Amino acid sequence: MANRSQVPAARSHGSAAPRLQGSWLTRGADGRFSAHLPRDGGVVRWTEREDGGWTGPDPLGGEGLSAFLAVGQGADRYVHLVGLRPTGGEDDHVELVHSVQFQTGRPAVAWRPIGHSNGKGPWTGDPAVAVDAQGRVYVFVRNGGGGLSVRAQKDAGGWHPWWDLMGSKTDPSPVALTNGSGMVELLSCHAKGLVRYVQREAGAKPLREELVPASVVMGTLAATTGPSGHVTLFYLDGDGRVCAWSPERSLEPTPLGDAVGTGRLAATRCLIDGFDCTVLAQQSADGRLALAAYPSEQESEGIKWSETGDVQGDLSTVLTRGLDGRLVAMALVGGAGLVTTRQKAAAEGLLLEGWRSIG
Repeated sequence: MANRSQVPAARSHGSAAPRLQGSWLTRGADGRFSAHLPRDGGVVRWTEREDGGWTGPDPLGGEGLSAFLAVGQGADRYVHLVGLRPTGGEDDHVELVHSVQFQTGRPAVAWRPIGHSNGKGPWTGDPAVAVDAQGRVYVFVRNGGGGLSVRAQKDAGGWHPWWDLMGSKTDPSPVALTNGSGMVELLSCHAKGLVRYVQREAGAKPLREELVPASVVMGTLAATTGPSGHVTLFYLDGDGRVCAWSPERSLEPTPLGDAVGTGRLAATRCLIDGFDCTVLAQQSADGRLALAAYPSEQESEGIKWSETGDVQGDLSTVLTRGLDGRLVAMALVGGAGLVTTRQKAAAEGLLLEGWRSIG
């Protein structure tokens, strides 16, 4: 059970509230964390020190970006950043731009445009990023037809043309990740159900599978890759329940329990009492962060929520784990201040340290 330690008040920076996709809190090869946010038309980063403190924010360039950032990380621990840059024009055209952080605390490479699936046009959705086992980056975005498109890196450098994955009326904020075989998957939803795009061969175009009928609230999706190597998607249904879906495990859309709020879920795996567990997070109706955990891939156990802190304003939450397997949580509070906590060492259950403000 999570503790109820107080979350520090957020600091105001006077900028538009960022929109975030993917794991914007990343762990480097040396075990230290980096936190990335869009701010003032660029991207900034905080870096964990060896003593557990933080430095930053340090600018990573990206001048002229909107208040959006998608983050993906590969097995090589390289951090891939994708933003949206307005290109002007009457229709508020945007293009996608990409950069990479190769090492914790080091500068990112120059931002380079990768275009848009529509060539030119207004915003159609927020990109999602995944990196396959060979380190190739896949950038997904909803296109002007309401379906999904992807642009992938080539083996020898550069990018393939945009691939149209088909579909229509999909969620503007899909979820992309890599399964245990190193293949990329994209999960989204449609007005009538769930949709999955998955690679069957390394480097290949992801293939769209049949729609699975389900009631899904758009904008609530989160996913993890489980100990079996298969992906599980979490979402809210029309009755306000948290549901799980894992087609490779033959898990049909399955309710886990009632949600505590209406916003987006966050998910990761960590060790609790030595067991591999899946942890979910959501902002509760009273504004606090709530956590729930269950043994990974044992959905029949269901979930029970425990709230932590006393937060005012909207939360954007990311969950991950350290080299020791313990949970690490970070939240963007009110679109401005960053706070973080982690699972207590040598404590039974999911107990958290006190929340700390880092920026």
